[in-house]
Amino acid sequence: MLIGLLFAILAGILVGLQNIFNTRVNDHAGTWSTTALVLGLGFLASMTLGVVFEGTELFVLKNMETWFWFSGLIGVGVVVCLVQGTRLLGPTFAISIVLTSQLGSALMWDSLGLFGLEKIPFTSQQLIGVLVIIGGVIVFKFGGSRAEQRKVTKVVKHTLKQSASVER
Repeated sequence: MLIGLLFAILAGILVGLQNIFNTRVNDHAGTWSTTALVLGLGFLASMTLGVVFEGTELFVLKNMETWFWFSGLIGVGVVVCLVQGTRLLGPTFAISIVLTSQLGSALMWDSLGLFGLEKIPFTSQQLIGVLVIIGGVIVFKFGGSRAEQRKVTKVVKHTLKQSASVER
């Protein structure tokens, strides 16, 4: 279990770091170039490491549902949405919302037994846990001084205005 916790912590650190890097690339290259670069380099790295560590076993896909293959398409949505969310909200607020929605959706999928997951009963403690996290995000975002809140609101409005003018 300790190894699993360490991997989960490392994954969180890497997602936060990747999100910041992706947003910096997006500043210079645009959303679709960033997504292609991120996923393309990820493909090359994972293919290289897969061949090194697994050899030809890398290409053996045993009893896998065909629709699972489309998870890479989901990755496109992940990168695009994270880059845009971070650009518009800042890394900390965007990631806190991402993690909250990730937890809520994982709880739903577990509770319903979707996508081949073992069905886990939904409990009031789980609901309270998610609500506490949502409350924490709200306190984090809106718990500052009124001057800070006005400054953030002004920056968000300005960013949205710029985004709207660029899209036209």
